Amino acid sequence: MTDFILQAEGVTKDYVVARSFLGKPTRVVQAVRGVNLSIAAGTTLALVGESGSGKSTLGRCIAGLVRPSAGKIRLAGHDVRQLSGASLLSFRRQVQTIFQDPYSSLNPRRTVGEAIMDGMVIHKLYTPEERHARMLGLLARVGLQSDHAKRFPHQFSGGQRQRIAIARALALEPRFIVADEAVSALDVSVKAQVLDLLADLQAEKGLTYLFISHDLGVVRHIADRVAIMAAGELIEEGECDQIFEAPVEGYTRDLIAAVPRPDPGRRRFRA
Repeated sequence: MTDFILQAEGVTKDYVVARSFLGKPTRVVQAVRGVNLSIAAGTTLALVGESGSGKSTLGRCIAGLVRPSAGKIRLAGHDVRQLSGASLLSFRRQVQTIFQDPYSSLNPRRTVGEAIMDGMVIHKLYTPEERHARMLGLLARVGLQSDHAKRFPHQFSGGQRQRIAIARALALEPRFIVADEAVSALDVSVKAQVLDLLADLQAEKGLTYLFISHDLGVVRHIADRVAIMAAGELIEEGECDQIFEAPVEGYTRDLIAAVPRPDPGRRRFRA
């Protein structure tokens, strides 16, 4: 029997974009429409779709950053919408998010070391000495140096900032990570390094990923299963190889056809 760490049932998210003079909603946009989704522990589910498909909104609902309008989200069998107090705090520790732009999610006035330790302070984990030692260990694990702890976010490259974001997410020893376009802003070589790091950490710590992306070329290298979203709905889901080799929906076939393919016979122009 498959051990599903996360299950979403009928998840819907509505946004009111216009109200009457009396405050009554007159226009509602349904960003997510009745999505059912399950993710097995220790695996990666890639959620793929074009801009505006609702994939990031669904990811934020799953991460607890946005409250769904309807439906249920269960983490390890517990209904996330029913959590409060200590149980909600535990959920926020177990589920972490890595965003597309790490610079905007890092406080520019706090050092990298402080940013990584913030979560440990909030959740009252470890002694101050243990927090500092753990922070240095996490920096080393993501390929950064101990003296980087005293620097500020603007002093790092995009790839380095994403590694810092990963270290910060790992600081609370989460079980589940939502990676929302986590490598889309990086160049090709740095993107590959970060993907390798995520894969290594998953193998090492048994992490479960919801990997949100518009790039099927990236998805093929990291996902176990792929779910395709369009207009707020989940239109196709399956094992990674099945989605790429025998997609059912025309929308999925169009996405795959749009993935750039290297041409070994083509020579680069040189002046």
